[in-house]
Amino acid sequence: MAFYFALTRWTLFDSTFVGLDNFRDFLAEQNLRIGFQNTFIYAVLTSGLKVVLGMALGVLLTSKLRLRGFLRSVVFFPVLVSTVAVGITFSALLRPDTGLVNKVLGVVGISGPDWLGDATTALLSVALVDVWKGVGLATVIYIAGILSIPQDYYQAVAVDGGTGWHRFRHVTLPLSWPATSSVIILSFIGGLRSFDLIWTMTRGGPGFTSDVIASIIYKQYQAGFFGLSTAGNVLLFVVVAVIIVPLNHYLGKRQVAL
Repeated sequence: MAFYFALTRWTLFDSTFVGLDNFRDFLAEQNLRIGFQNTFIYAVLTSGLKVVLGMALGVLLTSKLRLRGFLRSVVFFPVLVSTVAVGITFSALLRPDTGLVNKVLGVVGISGPDWLGDATTALLSVALVDVWKGVGLATVIYIAGILSIPQDYYQAVAVDGGTGWHRFRHVTLPLSWPATSSVIILSFIGGLRSFDLIWTMTRGGPGFTSDVIASIIYKQYQAGFFGLSTAGNVLLFVVVAVIIVPLNHYLGKRQVAL
């Protein structure tokens, strides 16, 4: 159905078949190149940080830490908060003059930038907020993966005189690969489809410097180009599929090889 509407120029009342014109016009969008670039940067950055931080927190929160139950709740809590609410909150915290972040930096003599109003920091700022919100889910996946590892492997390392690093390097890291694969795939899909947090915090600005594919599509929809925005959604689906299917296959082969 979406593909059919992508081939038409339509309103709420009628439609006209235009063939592949919508796809051609969308690909000719002047900001599409930076949208693709930002989308891939955002996806790689957020998924990479979620893997690293999720693994670290997973190891920490499966150790014999006294408050690990409470800390698990604290780490997972941001996942439950509305993305729009998170975006509004951090937009206030990152304001250049009145935001808490720059006020704290000012206490130690650092002049903070305009995090969301500077082209060099806007996308990075949103990505870090995305990681803060989503790392809890990655941590839960890692906790489940680590707890499923048989204790016999750890005991064997201990018998051989291995240290905590050896336990992590030779047991936890390789045997939690299924969890790593899941986090990579889920985070990368989320990064490629990212929209709500970026739109809430920057609306693709300043200018078009933090636009991603999804925000470009939404702007077309706002302007009333429904067929054009539908074509963009179809192309975004194709992009996600072209990247995720071979990536999933590669990660699956790595898992089998262990």
